[in-house]
Amino acid sequence: MARLAFYCVPKRASGGISVASVKEIKVPNIGEFNDVDVIEILAKPGDRINPEDSLITLESDKATMEVPSPEGGIVKDVLISVGDKVSEGIPILTLETVNDTGAATAEPPASASEPTAPEPPDEEPPREPSPQQPAAMLHHLVHDDQPIAPQIHTEQRALAHASPSVRRFARELGVNLSRVKGTGPKGRITRDNVRDFVKTTLDSGDAASTRPSSGIPRLELPDFSQFGEVERRELSRIQKLSGAHLHKCWLNIPHVTQFDEADITELEEFRQSMKKEIDSRGVRLTLLAFLIKACVAALKEYPQFNSSLTTEGDALLLKHYYRIGVAVDTRAGLMVPVIKEADKMGLFELAEALAALSQKARDGKLSPADMQGGCFSISSLGGIGGTAFTPIVNGPEVAILGVSRAVMKPLWQAGEFVPRLMLPLSLSYDHRVIDGAQAARFTRFLSQTLQDLRRLLL
Repeated sequence: MARLAFYCVPKRASGGISVASVKEIKVPNIGEFNDVDVIEILAKPGDRINPEDSLITLESDKATMEVPSPEGGIVKDVLISVGDKVSEGIPILTLETVNDTGAATAEPPASASEPTAPEPPDEEPPREPSPQQPAAMLHHLVHDDQPIAPQIHTEQRALAHASPSVRRFARELGVNLSRVKGTGPKGRITRDNVRDFVKTTLDSGDAASTRPSSGIPRLELPDFSQFGEVERRELSRIQKLSGAHLHKCWLNIPHVTQFDEADITELEEFRQSMKKEIDSRGVRLTLLAFLIKACVAALKEYPQFNSSLTTEGDALLLKHYYRIGVAVDTRAGLMVPVIKEADKMGLFELAEALAALSQKARDGKLSPADMQGGCFSISSLGGIGGTAFTPIVNGPEVAILGVSRAVMKPLWQAGEFVPRLMLPLSLSYDHRVIDGAQAARFTRFLSQTLQDLRRLLL
């Protein structure tokens, strides 16, 4: 946040002691910037302001700047509005001041080479700033790492001592500024303070990291012991870490879930027919291996599902490799090991890789490399039950497939109802990357592939 010194032009002055004069405050020299947007008006007619109180906030494509008042007085009239574009010399407002010296002209501005020395930081941000001589025609801009808060008289701004740009940055990250300790001048909260707060919260791995860190009100718990016996059981380290990650994904990714069904009657008959060969290999061929194979085919057909959105949100990073994450339920909590190069494996190889990774997960022996680099995840609850659910996208991936228990249903075919084994599918996706039509096409392709495995040969 840049802080601009400015100059004022006397509009009317008179001699004598304690005679009021009205001065016109103009936009100062702001360097290369012209036609800068006014994004905030911090004073209104009738407001009594002090020296260095912020009057307006300007925003260019390079910086956000505040224009402070050169002296105290009462605002007579505001001459600009939010949305206006201003340049140097444009009148901002008129200010009524009291001239105690009786001088007919304004005090000559201080030299740009002699700016006022910055005040040392205070322990607590003051509600009212102490008056000081403004530095006129100061061209130097204070960078965003040391923003200066607008001193307007509202309880909300006084409690969180931060500039509008830092407030906007905090809102984008979902951070409650009342929980952030400022290290800027007079305890002001800087962008770095917000970044450090987010990093500490996500990396701490404690229970507090799973709590909402935005303006969402915290759910306060009553004393349950007044109702009966209570036992406290600590979350496992995996639960704490995965909880923080899921909370971050839920807050940052706009989720939509597409539901569909796949007719896997023939697929299941084929899987059962392979039982003898499967047993001879000493491996268990589950439906999950077929799902991974079908998902790889769907990702190749619809490459936007095999991507990640850039941090700035302005581009997609399309991946030309296929690593499928599979959610595994363990005693320590949910873990998602990754099947690497899934596109290069046959069904038996996938079954062997699944068995090995699942066992490592249950034994607590997964390495970080076993859980990194996933492109797309599958969460299967078929062994437990349920008809449908809405899985949370495992960011930075953009989609996840939820699978529920297959059930026999009557389907109308060729003029009669026939029993078919139907598999419920729940595809959650990032709506910034994928729209509803694309999601429906993806699940339809997936359903048709599972219904007829010969499609995998095409």
